[in-house]
Amino acid sequence: MLEINLNMYHAVALAAVLYWLGSVLCNKVAFFNRYCIPAPLVGGVCFAAINTILYASNVAFISFDDTLQTVFMNIFFTTVGFTVSLPQLKKGGKAVVLCLILAIIVTFAQNLLGVGIVGALGADPRLGLCAGSIALIGGPGTAAAYGQVMDDMGIVGASVAGLACATFGLVSGSIMGGPTASRRIKKHNLVCSSRTDASGNAEGGEDESFTSNSPRFVKGFMLLMLALGIGSFVGAVLTDVTGITFPSYIGAMLVAAVVRNIVDATNNEFPGEEIEVVGNMSLSLFLAMALAGLQLWLLVDLAVPLIAALTAQVILMLIFAYFVVFNVMGKDYDAAVMSAGFIGFAMGATSNAMANMQAVTKQHGPSPVAYFAIPMVGSLFIDFVNALVITGMLDFLS
Repeated sequence: MLEINLNMYHAVALAAVLYWLGSVLCNKVAFFNRYCIPAPLVGGVCFAAINTILYASNVAFISFDDTLQTVFMNIFFTTVGFTVSLPQLKKGGKAVVLCLILAIIVTFAQNLLGVGIVGALGADPRLGLCAGSIALIGGPGTAAAYGQVMDDMGIVGASVAGLACATFGLVSGSIMGGPTASRRIKKHNLVCSSRTDASGNAEGGEDESFTSNSPRFVKGFMLLMLALGIGSFVGAVLTDVTGITFPSYIGAMLVAAVVRNIVDATNNEFPGEEIEVVGNMSLSLFLAMALAGLQLWLLVDLAVPLIAALTAQVILMLIFAYFVVFNVMGKDYDAAVMSAGFIGFAMGATSNAMANMQAVTKQHGPSPVAYFAIPMVGSLFIDFVNALVITGMLDFLS
């Protein structure tokens, strides 16, 4: 068999090509666009499938240096830490707190369910975490990050299982969100209390455009590098003090949160949009590389346990969102919209949550409360909680 080894520069070039391929496919194939499947995920899986065919036919096997994959992963998660702003947290009030509590409950429930089912079916119980909050609450980024950690622990197939489950979560979360909210709205005759703006768009939506300049990008990048460097030291200290092995990005996330609030407290301008752009670029390259490196043939022996666990996760999420999230969040129109958003980020990613809520609000009217609370919890606070829960459970199960 021919073995092709790519160095780290070839690998990042390949990731860029796969991102562009995924973007083209997402624009051309309605399914990918409808369910908000990320472009790097599509491109990466295409490459992984081709590599699997070559390997299965004993023709060739392509591998690459994943050094830059880890770098891009750490950069992305550091940008997540920069979103922790105490003034913004205070604005969220009751809705953010309640939503966060519900998300924490789901984090534990997903892991207990995944570990229980996968272990009961004879596979390594730790792989149940891949079918739990690692892939679902965490999404593809967390699945890829913890996949590396678990592979290093000798858990065979962890990276592949995690990303496969994350892909399933993205699709199922997109499919379930809108119908769940719509059913509640129709059943209780719920009416939107707000109105759309003059352009007909839902209030609280996201504006993807912004104006910037070179100095702001330089400032944002330097803050990012500062947090990344100090965070590496902080992460090592945390591991030494607690005896628990944390992912390499945890320290950087914590430092980034501190830096962000120091900037806010001193009334300096914070280049949030610029840092977010760097984060999005890093996430795209990281995911493309992680997915391109999937060895899909390792999933054969894990198929039955993972399918059983994911089926149970879908049932759990439908019940929890329909009965618990809706009732706890107030039984009103905003609660219905938040149910759709909750399913989106609890089964896949915050982008899914926003897409779910956009589909509901476009038809029934805006929900500013949902548009604030769901992204605040889904893309910010739950990442910290999820990392602690996963790390603790991995340590306990090991």
